Amino acid sequence: MFKRVLVANRGEIALRIIRACRELDVESVAVYSEADVDSMHVQLADHAVCIGKAASKDSYLKPDRIIAACEITGADAIHPGYGFLSENARFAEICTSSGIKFIGPSAKVISMMGDKATARANAIANGVPITPGSEIIIDPDLALAKAREIGFPVMIKATAGGGGRGMRPCFHEDEFHSLFAAAANEAMACFGNGECYLEKLVINPHHIEFQVIADTHGNYIHLNERDCSMQRRNQKIIEECPSPLLSDDLRQRMGDASVRLIKAIGYENAGTIEYLVDEKGENFYFMEMNTRIQVEHPVTEEVMGCELIKEQIRVAAGMPLSEHVLEATPRGHSIECRINAEDPYNNFAPSPGRIDLWYAPGGKGVRVDTHVYSGYTVPPHYDSMIAKLIVTGATREIAIARMRRALAEFMIRGIKTTIPFQLEILNHPDFVNGTYDIGWVGRYLEEKTKA
Repeated sequence: MFKRVLVANRGEIALRIIRACRELDVESVAVYSEADVDSMHVQLADHAVCIGKAASKDSYLKPDRIIAACEITGADAIHPGYGFLSENARFAEICTSSGIKFIGPSAKVISMMGDKATARANAIANGVPITPGSEIIIDPDLALAKAREIGFPVMIKATAGGGGRGMRPCFHEDEFHSLFAAAANEAMACFGNGECYLEKLVINPHHIEFQVIADTHGNYIHLNERDCSMQRRNQKIIEECPSPLLSDDLRQRMGDASVRLIKAIGYENAGTIEYLVDEKGENFYFMEMNTRIQVEHPVTEEVMGCELIKEQIRVAAGMPLSEHVLEATPRGHSIECRINAEDPYNNFAPSPGRIDLWYAPGGKGVRVDTHVYSGYTVPPHYDSMIAKLIVTGATREIAIARMRRALAEFMIRGIKTTIPFQLEILNHPDFVNGTYDIGWVGRYLEEKTKA
């Protein structure tokens, strides 16, 4: 096992990793920007190193400073969390060349699956269904010709995109050139790579992802699915496990495809394979793979009875997956709400500032993952998520009722949050009945605006 793990991230995921390290009797190192000096992960780590100014490009996205922090503190492994450098193949290479274990898959696999066009090719080679699409196309006119061949509507996707960036749905060919340019320009600005490809746009799909994990002892497994269809502008708002949509047969086919793919590419550690499922719940299509831990991993932990961060660390240390993980079976239902510092009634405008009162809900089946507290100031420099509220119950109905209660009990004063909007969703018949898709939030907000 490692002696000391550096956490190359911030916020709730950094604190989550630090807690896992402590339970494994491993020391932790927090890195932080000047804006995060008062964050809880900095206070609870065994060691802490400031790596730069507030902007991510001057701190959390600086590989040299993170490696230097490892050398200063004697850390022998790095956990990247999610976001920032977690899917950066070059950073994984730098860690390896510096004699530091990167807690995640190899740089080769990150590169292979991080490039969406290459990932699609790997899916095809291993019998995983994909939507009709194209290879990378640079020329807009050739891309338009391919779009006509595929048939509108199409989705324009940046090969290096993520988090909804570098994506544009296109329904008519007269808007294709402007949307193609917009996707490419956004991807270049965000990821330094403006290359795009096309996919057939599946109407009213569901966003289903499968949690996978593998070790170096020949164990390749999936831990069932999460339904992430409740999203706004490709940003997830509520996730649940299991999905209310999937039949046992479809779940089996998707799980088998996921394991087949990670075996073929020699995957190691935790990852997530994302799919689109058609509105009838009959067909599924590979979308992409995230070669890291996901924000929404707690719902899987609650239903499958495992601790994914601990398993990531164990696998990276050369240990096999725990027996209880290999033998995990689902029980109950879990729902997660991402609590963001945003004003849902002002076009979800960011709402940074001082939290005057923070009272988190509790009781049976309630879990809150967060790094904030009363008196903490939410900085304006990063993602607006300040907490994850996770509830679990014996049935979906119990979980929904518990989430309503927990959201109503949550008290956060001084800033605006998404809690009121999430309560609206939890009370809507479409959510209660499980009859929602990835376009639901957009349609709901449009109807509210008209009203």
